[in-house]
Amino acid sequence: MNLASLLVDHPFADDEPLLCTLDGCVRAGEGRRDAAAVAEELQTVAPRRAVAVQLPNDPSAVAAMFGTWLAGGVFVPLHVRQTEAEVEAALAATGAAAVVDSAGVRRLDRAARRYDDDVAFVTWTSGTTGRPKPVLHTHSGYVELLDRVLGTIRADPAKRPPPNLIPVSLALNAGIYNVLFGLRAGAAIVIMDHFDTADFAELVRRYDIRSTVLPPAAMTMLADDDAVTDLSPLRYVRSITAPLSPLAARRFHDKFGVTVLNGYGQAEIGEVIGWTASNAREHPEKLGAVGKPHPGVAIKVAPDSGELLVRPPRTAAGLDESRVDADGFVHTGDVARVDEDGFVWIEGRLGDVINRGGNKVFPDHVEEVLRLSPDVRDVAVVGVPDERLGEAPVAFVVGAVDEVALEALCRKHLVPYKVPVAFVRVDALPRSEVGKVLRRELASRYCP
Repeated sequence: MNLASLLVDHPFADDEPLLCTLDGCVRAGEGRRDAAAVAEELQTVAPRRAVAVQLPNDPSAVAAMFGTWLAGGVFVPLHVRQTEAEVEAALAATGAAAVVDSAGVRRLDRAARRYDDDVAFVTWTSGTTGRPKPVLHTHSGYVELLDRVLGTIRADPAKRPPPNLIPVSLALNAGIYNVLFGLRAGAAIVIMDHFDTADFAELVRRYDIRSTVLPPAAMTMLADDDAVTDLSPLRYVRSITAPLSPLAARRFHDKFGVTVLNGYGQAEIGEVIGWTASNAREHPEKLGAVGKPHPGVAIKVAPDSGELLVRPPRTAAGLDESRVDADGFVHTGDVARVDEDGFVWIEGRLGDVINRGGNKVFPDHVEEVLRLSPDVRDVAVVGVPDERLGEAPVAFVVGAVDEVALEALCRKHLVPYKVPVAFVRVDALPRSEVGKVLRRELASRYCP
């Protein structure tokens, strides 16, 4: 199955609104015609070759994505804010044959790479521990992933679902996934060109959004915005792109009365752990867990390191085989625990754990305590070299820094070895495109 069929065979009639923004809607027939027009321009260059698309977050990016697939090509999304050097690196890494941008279709004068017929698009690893690496997603694998998740939450397949609101960039795996998820469910798509709290609340009201996805940073923005007091008729939010702390989930739920459903996945394995609505009703005390494994997904926790290993039904093409054990389980690099009810809790990244004289310090645990201070707007805890203990935790804080007060707060809630040795004020935390804190960059800034 080619993913292009999700648009071509979408159940909406040609005159029904399908791709919407704050400014209006593109009808289904027009969306299909726009994709076909892109495909016609790409016919002589695209089959089994990569096409890079650098367009704003709007229906034109959706048309270019589906047009690439209609022409038999491999979609390579590029963010509009990427620099020329970053774009050139992406083109070289994927062996792209053409670029689609605001100027139209541009062929590239280079030897283009040929891909397998089933390869659909390329995304990138987060780049938090090194240079981002391309990840190949297949048509068949992505359809299986969509159906795997839809099977856990679809209430009535015969009933038309509400629109799917996309509050993240279509250049990210999360944006692509949620566009395809909505279309596979038979829904309309509502696209935000950038995240704004007032615009989000308006789109929720206008399009009667009952369920959506949000990155943790967006939930924090909404919880902090005194001008946004109501998100009706929104009932459920699924957290995406980065870890969500239980504290952030509780703040959002307490302000808006919206149930926050965490989830877990990676670009190479898709979403493998999540919540169902029934889980949320039956276990409100589990808020902050990432949920339970989806059907067909097996998990285990390494007894020595606490690392989560996952065996999904499928993985992305080109997955590094060194990450797969003899039983087919993928090393995720995340530390986790599974409670007595089968819910999975992510404790932190294996590489982020701070070893302070043999004692493990999980940055997320310390950060959650520091966020209890009304003066702390954002915070990241990282390990820095320590001559005596090997490593020691340091907190980088956005907001007012009263070292005495913050240390006292930590000592009230944490064992002594988890208390940061220093509190450093910063204007903002360096983050990747998907909102993950670049901890190595922070550690390099520290000068005791």
